[in-house]
Amino acid sequence: MLVLTVTASAALVAAGVAGVGTAAAAAPTSGSYTLVNAGSSLCLNAPGSSSGTQLVQASCNGSANQIWTVTSVSGGVTLKAGATGMCAGVRDASTSAGKAVQLENCSGASSQTWSLTASGSNYRVVNANGGKCLNVKDSSTSSGALVQQNSCDSVTSKQWTFAPAGSTPTPTGNPNPTPTPTPTGGGGGGIPSFPSPSGSVKVDATIQVSGTFDGGMRRYYGIGDGGQSESQDPMFELAPGATIKNVIIGAPAGDGVHCEGNCTIQNVWWEDVGEDAATFLGGTNYYVTGGGAKSASDKVFQHNGPGTVHISNFFVSNAGKLYRACGNCSSSYQRHVVMNGIVAQSTKVLVGINTNWGDTARFSNITVYGSSSSTTICEKYRGVPKGSEPEKIGSGADGTNCLYSSSDITYR
Repeated sequence: MLVLTVTASAALVAAGVAGVGTAAAAAPTSGSYTLVNAGSSLCLNAPGSSSGTQLVQASCNGSANQIWTVTSVSGGVTLKAGATGMCAGVRDASTSAGKAVQLENCSGASSQTWSLTASGSNYRVVNANGGKCLNVKDSSTSSGALVQQNSCDSVTSKQWTFAPAGSTPTPTGNPNPTPTPTPTGGGGGGIPSFPSPSGSVKVDATIQVSGTFDGGMRRYYGIGDGGQSESQDPMFELAPGATIKNVIIGAPAGDGVHCEGNCTIQNVWWEDVGEDAATFLGGTNYYVTGGGAKSASDKVFQHNGPGTVHISNFFVSNAGKLYRACGNCSSSYQRHVVMNGIVAQSTKVLVGINTNWGDTARFSNITVYGSSSSTTICEKYRGVPKGSEPEKIGSGADGTNCLYSSSDITYR
């Protein structure tokens, strides 16, 4: 993991810009931290030791190449590589978007000076020379993707999370779990199996969750009628920042899980999705890590609020859509989804988004059991006001809204 030793922490925050539904991040105090990209959950990494080596993102592993020292200087901070003592700077001291961020001999140049601007629970790392943000090229979620500077906006690949050294990197709550079994995406490994419950719990009213709820792999059931009625109560309602993990949701399950703000859903399995498995309502980043869902006649995940839904190592079977960005809610937002390590079986569509609102969907390491004609990766709609019906306007990768290449999808 990337470790940042922070000194003179008062210089770390240039300005606070809170995201929708979450408070601005508190400035890190002196100590060691990991720095994780909010769009990919991967760590900033120096892959070499020579001046001019471009930085990349990589799986967090605690190596020396992911250790940095942050030191306060006039105008911001420097990021010094722990393995080499070199500074992170912009190639040729450029102010242009797309220029590489690389290792350089420390010189005190403004192109080696950075400020941290709070964005919800993340930070934008802004170069003092050109005012551009530390960014992963093409907003890639792949290990080895190049790091560069680019114009600052709300895209999650331009946001980074600090976590105490020695802890699991947790951008806005992502626990990077190891569920049993773990879908492995394009790497093979066969179709996952649903786990057996350790017991059963009959639920008569919505369970309110703040903090962390660990179900111990028990089956929870009993809310609603198991149908598609949108008036059903959720089985679990997660307060902003809450985590639910190690739960099997049986039938009936009402409207599944509601996330009122940023949330983490870790190793949760829906045996029979009724209305929706989970609905994301009012945060900036929501994480679904591990687990699976089956028997969703309509959709599994419904995204009504703003922000980004991150879905990783997830198995979906016998579903209409895995994810849908609401196309006719009372409030219209730009919504984003990032998928990595998905295994899909007998599922018609992975993602539905509204291109007229600027929605994006990014895919990597996807395995589809079926053919390209049986499962659509990314459907595009024209979002409309509440009370109208969204119009489907196309499908497929386009480099703007539906972001993937043929190598990201494996058909079996």
